[in-house]
Amino acid sequence: MSTKSKTRSKKSSKGSNFLSLLLCCTFGSGSLLDDKDGSRGGDRSDSEPQTERVLDRPSNRGDMRATTDDLTTPHHAAPSASDILSPDPGASSSADGSIPLQPMAADHKPLLPPLSKEHQNKKCLVLDLDETLIHSSFKFISNPDYIVPVEIENQYHNVYVLKRPGVDEFLKIMGQLYEIVVFTASVAKYADPVLDILDIHKVISHRLCRDSCYNHKGNYVKDLSQLGRDLASTLILDNSPASYIFHTSNAVPVSTWFNDPHDTELTDLIGFLTDLTVVDDVTQVLDTMISSKIEPGSEAV
Repeated sequence: MSTKSKTRSKKSSKGSNFLSLLLCCTFGSGSLLDDKDGSRGGDRSDSEPQTERVLDRPSNRGDMRATTDDLTTPHHAAPSASDILSPDPGASSSADGSIPLQPMAADHKPLLPPLSKEHQNKKCLVLDLDETLIHSSFKFISNPDYIVPVEIENQYHNVYVLKRPGVDEFLKIMGQLYEIVVFTASVAKYADPVLDILDIHKVISHRLCRDSCYNHKGNYVKDLSQLGRDLASTLILDNSPASYIFHTSNAVPVSTWFNDPHDTELTDLIGFLTDLTVVDDVTQVLDTMISSKIEPGSEAV
């Protein structure tokens, strides 16, 4: 093999290995890109500026396709989070952005700032991002809603993004009823530019990313008790049960979405979530719903 061929091979291998290390492996959640210099949690109004290279999708969605080796489907033969992204189980949280391995202390600073006057009488709706509101991939997707360049080691890589059907109207209505928090196991350098474009109605009050998660047996768990909100008035919408394993009574299960243009789940949930705004304790309703195996959005018989 020539010297040039060897050089190209090494570069290709390095790039491939690096990208494989960027995956977040939770039960079906599509998390991207490891970030070792993100700060912990809270309102991300001072996040990195949105990149300008964004392409609007064509009007026809009929030929959308997702590749079988999509990088946002880590449950398909992707390395586990415990093998790649988690620190040594005997180590504590480090300064490099590693997620905490132990539950946060009761006196720890909440992930969210105090309630604003605008949200004083509203419940808190926590929304997952990947495979709940959108689907995204480094691999080419036909007819994406938009393309977001993400910087990795001083090089930009295109991320192709599909919006779940009904997401714009869903966010608009939920933003009128709830304090909206997007809590993703992805990293800020990916999530922020995606959310900058997705939040067309400017209803997302706070963004929490991977550095606000808690590592539980190799899974990125979203500990709602650390938000600084009353759990009786907090609910989470997430396609990954592992994400809300600490607070199943606060969860509204939602299916994993990749590219089905006929999906109506977000639209179907609007009525149910609207009704929850007048409930004193959402955990009583959601716990009963899960125990009775009642589908959210379905009518009671």
